Amino acid sequence: MIDFRPILLVIGILLTTLAVAMLLPAVVDGAHGNADWKVFLISALVSLFIGVCLVLVNRTGPASLSVRQAFLLTALSWTVITAVGALPFYFSDLGLSYTDAFFEAMSGLTTTGSTVIVGLDDAPPGILLWRALLQWLGGIGIIVMAVAVLPMLQIGGMEIFRTESSDQSEKVLPRAAQIAGAIGVIYLVLTVINGLCYWAAGMTVFEAFCHAMTTIATGGYSTSDASIGHFDDTAIQSVAMIFMVLGSLPFVLYLRAVRGGWRALVTDSQIQWFFGIAIAAIVAMSGWLWLAQGWDADNALRDGAFNSLSIMTGTGYSAGDYNVWGPFCIALFLFLMFVGGCTGSTTGGIKVFRFQIAYTTARIQILHLLQPHGVFAAHYNRKPIPEGVAPAVMGFFFLFVVCLVALTLALSMFGLDYLTSLSGAATALANVGPGLGSVIGPAGSFAPLPDGAKWLLSFGMLLGRLELFTVLVLFMPSFWRR
Repeated sequence: MIDFRPILLVIGILLTTLAVAMLLPAVVDGAHGNADWKVFLISALVSLFIGVCLVLVNRTGPASLSVRQAFLLTALSWTVITAVGALPFYFSDLGLSYTDAFFEAMSGLTTTGSTVIVGLDDAPPGILLWRALLQWLGGIGIIVMAVAVLPMLQIGGMEIFRTESSDQSEKVLPRAAQIAGAIGVIYLVLTVINGLCYWAAGMTVFEAFCHAMTTIATGGYSTSDASIGHFDDTAIQSVAMIFMVLGSLPFVLYLRAVRGGWRALVTDSQIQWFFGIAIAAIVAMSGWLWLAQGWDADNALRDGAFNSLSIMTGTGYSAGDYNVWGPFCIALFLFLMFVGGCTGSTTGGIKVFRFQIAYTTARIQILHLLQPHGVFAAHYNRKPIPEGVAPAVMGFFFLFVVCLVALTLALSMFGLDYLTSLSGAATALANVGPGLGSVIGPAGSFAPLPDGAKWLLSFGMLLGRLELFTVLVLFMPSFWRR
């Protein structure tokens, strides 16, 4: 039998942390005279009670995790925190069903950014802050998971990023705590700088720091239904673009830069590929808007660059309804949804390094066709790719396509049109936010969808956020055998 004590201990600690976070919107609502402060206080007490009970009951358990326990902890912690984090949405005056509340919380914690809430401009400040906090907390959780947990579990080729300290050790908890502490400081500093920049660009202090939390987390929740387009300001869009990119780069390299190894930010091949894809997308999008749609050059470059970076990084901010920009833009955005950013960042998607591995593998196959007796070595970042990484990446691509097709077909069974089903499945698995089309596009929301579709999309968000294998392995009977 699997020993659940260390798993429940960590979940208890996370729920206790979530309870403390709930006090912030309670204070904000109380200061504004909004009655929802009671909702956040009660939700905090429920979360604190469950968390403390789990800690007290399981504190005598082992201090390390086996691989099976790490799989269970990863999936269960995100699910349980979402279920409890949905309580403020459910009990607030927004009138959301628990399905809608769970969808909103899952979208927040996975930094997806899809929303069922309409009327954000008039929503209570506590709710707006809670949405931002969920994405901010989810962002740091994603980084820690990508750096400390997934390499150990050998998920989708992530073992290529395994650190020396994790080669033989199964003690996930201490290592994750050390990494979270170091990266958390950088994450917090970037958030504060981002907030100050937004404030200087013209946002209010509240708007600035709510958007800062969702920008650095590449989450995309905004304080307005019109997202960043509500401000219609070049300076604000420029700040958003800079920090969306910063949130998409490996945070481990920020640590190295702080310690003097700043050259890694320039020489890392994954970062070079990221910027290459981003620049190509911006040139294509801006050129299309300028030459084919008749926009003036300045607006074409501004909105083309902003929306391309927003979709590619999985942030999901919008500066306008890009559904009316023409078929080329829709096709390009659909591709960019899958790309994502660098591993070890807050972004979703397939991740740039997997495209690099796939390209290298395909290139070697072509060279073998040309020179059947030649010997070719696959490299990543000027180092040989470890054995097993390439098959793991190919397996991830295959499984991603299978999940995309299955989720699209399942959504279409609820009567959704093809574009809504496909883009909904894509935006959930890639953790992007808005989809395409009139229903779930940048000018719409996910509120009109049937409850069954929302639960499917919530599962899709979790699946994509935890890199597919981490969740799907739990459905294998062999996982539960001794």
